Amino acid sequence: MMDSASIFERLFSLAGQAALITGASGGIGHVLAEALAEAGAAVAVHGRDPGRVEESCRAIQQKGGRAVGLTADIESIEACRQLVADAHATLGRLDILINCAATNRRKPIDQVTGEDFSAVVDVDLRAPYFLSQAAHPLMVAQGGGKIIHISSMNVFFGLDNVSLYGLSKGGLAQLTKAMAVEWAPDNIQVNSLTPGFFLTPLTAALWADPNKARWFRSRIAMRRAGDPAELVGTVLLLAGPASSYITGQNMTVDGGFLAGGSWLRDNDVE
Repeated sequence: MMDSASIFERLFSLAGQAALITGASGGIGHVLAEALAEAGAAVAVHGRDPGRVEESCRAIQQKGGRAVGLTADIESIEACRQLVADAHATLGRLDILINCAATNRRKPIDQVTGEDFSAVVDVDLRAPYFLSQAAHPLMVAQGGGKIIHISSMNVFFGLDNVSLYGLSKGGLAQLTKAMAVEWAPDNIQVNSLTPGFFLTPLTAALWADPNKARWFRSRIAMRRAGDPAELVGTVLLLAGPASSYITGQNMTVDGGFLAGGSWLRDNDVE
């Protein structure tokens, strides 16, 4: 009988590897950090609030994982470079970078200011660019690595009042392809992960609105919000050896949204 554990270890184990996850002190980022630690990686947990970063690290450590906390405001290029250097110095190597940190300002286009533009684009697009740039030579020196950008459904369609978030994530989708092409010879796989409509602390208010919740469910084939834990399988695929020939892709986990959800049935709960 074949040893089922061996194929998991060969394809999905992250033992001996080190990961930096931005925006990992809560929400989806924390769930992904816990998953990578459970798979064997040492994890650098990034966030802006030292208390929340410490709490996230403690939760990982209580489950037997290794986690270190790093706080930084990644609006500046120098801060991005320093964060990567600190993660590498603390963990001793850097095999995986997950760009999860993001911000948003909901405004109509004609009310967006230059300060709004910089605040969103600097975190959502410029930071992943320069974090990845800083990680590249470190990964090259180790023989390869994995970069995962956390994207958005705004890549595929427009929504009102989120033009800045949408343009940033659209740029991130194109950046994924460009990085994948340039860094393929270095054995660095670069992919995006796009969650559909998930229930998180940041989206709880949207799902609590009956009209918005009805709109979501009417278009999601599975008729419900996603749970952040349902992103773990795809992240382990993209972060581990199993994705050695997958690069430049946008992996969507959306409950069938893009497949074309139908209108609510008469007996669907509103």
